[in-house]
Amino acid sequence: MNPNVKHKTSVFEMLSSVLRHRNLIIQMTKREVIGRYRGSMLGIAWSFFNPLIMLAVYTVVFSTVFQMKWNVGSDSKTEFALVLFIGMIVHGILAESMNNSPTLMLRNVNYVKKVVFPLEILPWIVLGSTLFHACISMLVWGIFYLAVNYSLQWTFIFLPLILIPLVLFSLGISWMLASLGVYIRDIGQMTGVLVTILLFMSPIFYPASRLPEPYQTMIYLNPLTFVIEQARDVLMWGNMPNWTGLIVAYIVSILVAWAGFSWFQKTRKGFADVL
Repeated sequence: MNPNVKHKTSVFEMLSSVLRHRNLIIQMTKREVIGRYRGSMLGIAWSFFNPLIMLAVYTVVFSTVFQMKWNVGSDSKTEFALVLFIGMIVHGILAESMNNSPTLMLRNVNYVKKVVFPLEILPWIVLGSTLFHACISMLVWGIFYLAVNYSLQWTFIFLPLILIPLVLFSLGISWMLASLGVYIRDIGQMTGVLVTILLFMSPIFYPASRLPEPYQTMIYLNPLTFVIEQARDVLMWGNMPNWTGLIVAYIVSILVAWAGFSWFQKTRKGFADVL
């Protein structure tokens, strides 16, 4: 890679890059998804069966074994599993990006060595594969919800608006970690621990409202908290999104995405030398 090449870091470049290379991103994302199941008997069908099995396990364990209820006084035996699964899907989007990003450049050294290859699209490909599996999991959730409740909440149409800030935030973190992973090889171990911490520090297994007041302030600093609770509001309870909170989430996520992109573009010229 030519060290004299200057890579643009503007927001416009961040957006135009994905538009210029959209066909390449789509093709490589397809290959990433299919490659995950290559050699297995059921192939890509596992992307449907995996969340189906997990949802069944959650339902049996939490509704039958532990007899847990999300809402006090609720008679539903499946409510906890459905609410939990939404949290797991949202957490999984950020977790997949964080887990895969630190070794992204290491796994694609052949692309790093090519001057003309747009390295900045690699996090898009990881995220595209993650979103594909998240959509399949959400489809499984929807089928299960329909089987239990016979109809979906009409407010589910707002779910994409709620998830877009998480997608942008994940993308920014992915660019940042992909770059740091080249220079600091321990980043991969650190992100694995951080992902686990996020799992338990997010309102996935419990509602944030049940925490004492001081801890509620802390948990709302977690970027996943707002998205998880808003996703549950529109999918489970039929509530409208918190529009003010969404505006703030969009602003923050765009800034994080831009910061991650800028860092990646400024540090990428040294990738080939290190690898």
